[in-house]
Amino acid sequence: MKVTEIATDLCRLRREVPIRNGKYTYAEEGHIIVRVRTDQGVEGMGFTHAQPGADLAVYEAARSLAELAQGLDLFAVERLWERMFQPKLFGRRGLSVRAMSAIDIAFWDAIGKGVGAPLHRLLGGFRERVPAYLAGGYYTEGKDFDALAGEMQEKVASGARFVKMKVGGASLREDVERVRIAREAVGNEIGLMLDANNAYSVIEAIQFARRVEPYEPTWFEEPIHAENYAGLAQIKAATRIPIAVGENEYTRYGFRDLIQCGGADILQADANIVGGITEWRHVASMASAHGIPMAPHGSAMLHVHLVAAVSNGMIVEHVTSEGRTEELFGHHLALDPDGMLSPPEAPGHGIVLDEEILARNRVRPA
Repeated sequence: MKVTEIATDLCRLRREVPIRNGKYTYAEEGHIIVRVRTDQGVEGMGFTHAQPGADLAVYEAARSLAELAQGLDLFAVERLWERMFQPKLFGRRGLSVRAMSAIDIAFWDAIGKGVGAPLHRLLGGFRERVPAYLAGGYYTEGKDFDALAGEMQEKVASGARFVKMKVGGASLREDVERVRIAREAVGNEIGLMLDANNAYSVIEAIQFARRVEPYEPTWFEEPIHAENYAGLAQIKAATRIPIAVGENEYTRYGFRDLIQCGGADILQADANIVGGITEWRHVASMASAHGIPMAPHGSAMLHVHLVAAVSNGMIVEHVTSEGRTEELFGHHLALDPDGMLSPPEAPGHGIVLDEEILARNRVRPA
């Protein structure tokens, strides 16, 4: 099968209510969509995301990089990846790699459709169901302690056996209290993850970790600046809480450095960012050799396939809408009674675009 056409779109979706984590406020997000078409009529869809402004750069990079895929055999994903990853020309770890990710995911979706297999079977088929956690606990206007407790309880009532909340966006004292309240709300049998989104300094992260250790968090996520590898090692050595990192890391080379620093217990490589499914598999293999589990960031509809495919897949992040009025992707996953997710059995990744929402919110092409 030969690639005959690649089409790229950019749309932006606004939230009814902006959400805030430990460092950033999100009111709107750009979605870059890539569609690969072949000479046998197979179409694959890939996607990534970025904030307004940066999303335009990713969109233009995807359009440029797509030229390298024209006429290529659909199954030559490694050859395509090496064509696209030219650090002197396209950048090393940044927005251009997000563009690569969208193209690579589109290729894998088309491959799955071409052979009639869902991605989780195509990529390894290690298990049929995977654990999932419901993420939330954002800082929003008017959300007090009672509202946070109620949100966490709602997630558990919906079947979650693991929940995640944001930290780092309030004073140390207030965030410790928020963790205490969340733990009391969900009980001791539910896993509770804490996500700082790089908000702390090393000293602050250590202080916070020691104060919340009695509440037995499942992990402490992205405690400090993503480039501070040495600081991660300091934090890991100072607390018994596992450290989860990597949602902001690019390529196997970035994860090589992250592993070598000795500060990571759990890796959160995001296929929409790291360089696509091809690169995610390289990272997962490297992590497996070091005995490190994979718990990818975001996009449960895609990552449920990847976590199910590999032996060191740990858990999938499932993000609730948090005030979105529209959903770009029409397929939604639901937790089973055990708090698990099952990957779709449709060929490819099984994610369906809502074409009406895409058209209504399209920014490029104009």
